[in-house]
Amino acid sequence: MKKEYDFSKSIRNPYARRLKKQLTLKVDDDVIAYFKQTAQETGIPLPTLINLYLHECATQKKRLTFA
Repeated sequence: MKKEYDFSKSIRNPYARRLKKQLTLKVDDDVIAYFKQTAQETGIPLPTLINLYLHECATQKKRLTFA
């Protein structure tokens, strides 16, 4: 391993702006149970499953209906 490396010709990661951000949410127990069950059935990790669902909602511009 070198003592020093030359980064003068390096470039920024063009995908860095697309990286995921951490967010803390408070979610009801029944919602967690639903997503845990779905994650277990599909084999998709829980955080990935929730992210996929929220991404779908955002891309389809789904709106909540309030009763």
